[in-house]
Amino acid sequence: MRISGIAGMAWASGPLVGRRCQGAVVAAVVTCSAVLASAVGGPPAPPSPAPRPAWHPCVPGGRFDCATAKVPLDYRNPGGRTIELALVKRKATGPGRRIGTLFFNPGGPGGPGTVQMPQNYAFFPREVRERFDIVSWDPRGIGSSTAVNCFASRKEADAWAASKPAGLPVGEAQRAAWFAAYRDLARRCERRDPALLRHVSTADTARDLDGLRRAVGEPRLTYLGTSYGTILGATYANLFPGRVRAMVLDSNIDPQAWTNHASDAAPRLTTFLRMGSDRGAAAVLDRFLALCGSATSAGCAFSAGSPKATREKFDRLMRRLRAHPVGEWTYGRTVGDVVSSLYVVRPGWTDLAGRLQSLWQGRTPKPPPAPPEQPVPWPNPYTGEEQAGAVVCGESPNPRAPGAYRALEEAAAVRAGDAGRYWTWATAGCTSWPAGAAERYRGPWNRPTPHPVLVVGTRYDPATPYADAQALAGELADARLLTHDGYGHTELINPSACVKDHESRYLIDGTLPPAGTTCRQDRPPFAAPEPSGGGATGGERRRTSPP
Repeated sequence: MRISGIAGMAWASGPLVGRRCQGAVVAAVVTCSAVLASAVGGPPAPPSPAPRPAWHPCVPGGRFDCATAKVPLDYRNPGGRTIELALVKRKATGPGRRIGTLFFNPGGPGGPGTVQMPQNYAFFPREVRERFDIVSWDPRGIGSSTAVNCFASRKEADAWAASKPAGLPVGEAQRAAWFAAYRDLARRCERRDPALLRHVSTADTARDLDGLRRAVGEPRLTYLGTSYGTILGATYANLFPGRVRAMVLDSNIDPQAWTNHASDAAPRLTTFLRMGSDRGAAAVLDRFLALCGSATSAGCAFSAGSPKATREKFDRLMRRLRAHPVGEWTYGRTVGDVVSSLYVVRPGWTDLAGRLQSLWQGRTPKPPPAPPEQPVPWPNPYTGEEQAGAVVCGESPNPRAPGAYRALEEAAAVRAGDAGRYWTWATAGCTSWPAGAAERYRGPWNRPTPHPVLVVGTRYDPATPYADAQALAGELADARLLTHDGYGHTELINPSACVKDHESRYLIDGTLPPAGTTCRQDRPPFAAPEPSGGGATGGERRRTSPP
């Protein structure tokens, strides 16, 4: 299964913790299924005391503060078992100008905010960093919080990961190994902490977020969520509509796709196929090849001199890898790498072109350069695939019959090529998942909030397509859609100074961009940066300094 963070990456490859690009994705969403019987919405949970985090410097002399907070495992039994949440905070940098606290969720599900917020702090708009304390956390079940961990050691987890094909399975033998690996994972997880598996839903995390809001003394929530963080934000806005001060949702999930339209019927499609992630990724891949082909080989190593020739070169490479892998670079691994690498334009697209050219020449690609070492406030969190799976497989319906996935793959390949195969298998591991969420939120999605929600959608997003941003903006009671005319998964890490200016004004004083506003990406793929730093249509563009 693939987890994209939604920042994204996927179950098959695991989240990319430690790489800067995962901060948003860091995005990607991930989805899985289970037969769940909770009612739509459900009654409100009994009140519980606000957590009491005791902040302290994460490292002596560091700029980030850390804390833990205890919350109920089950909000319907607030006096029962408690679990811990790991938190991180960076205080507002503008002396005397602080407005309050901005909570940030980087997506996933499975994104550890204690790692990804510090790694991506510089991407937040300068004015936001000046005016807000920025707080993130590892959601329940994730990272350094009370975590879903189905293995006795990292070595055991690594051995399990090696037991299945990379990227996606090809052929009957690999499909059998894929399903066998996830059956084994399900057995391990059921033995370790079955109660936790039932209480890591988005609704549970939304209740945690409301407790954290109260813990820092905020009467209403100011929030930025990317990728899966958008469905978390939408859930919060409808569970606690009166408590929203300002909410930015960047790279969005269609809630009807996530919940399968709140239907109890067996799903016909996987979550990502319902979302259109396959078609979205295919469109981005097509643009990657067209822009690469329009550049020289010095600008894009995989260029064949024209868009048409570069597309044909890519198709020939994929056919060749099916028959003759280059070392460990099988067709499945390569397709997974291609889709994941489309998330971050710079340097992701340039690096991807170099790897594809190496494979074209029959050479094993060089590993990407390691990101600069930096202190992580909560060191060495465990972020195994089962953490995202516990969220997705517990609440977003997917077909349970393993035999369904072969036909789904072929149908997706017709409409989306290699990307369709990739996204079909992203949730196939949910066929064996042993637990459904005790509470999942399935709507309604249109409860009025005191202030409108700002929805940011990227035109060419390989995980959460622009159509999902349009869908979410239409579902919410009052939302303004801001279009990011660019590429990649989340504007946060594929920046537009224009978008960040609008986000800053909205978060600081509630000013929304004019209806229909479109902002350009600062640095398009395979091109020099624009001197103006971006542009806008549909309204006056206000300048802001890039982070």
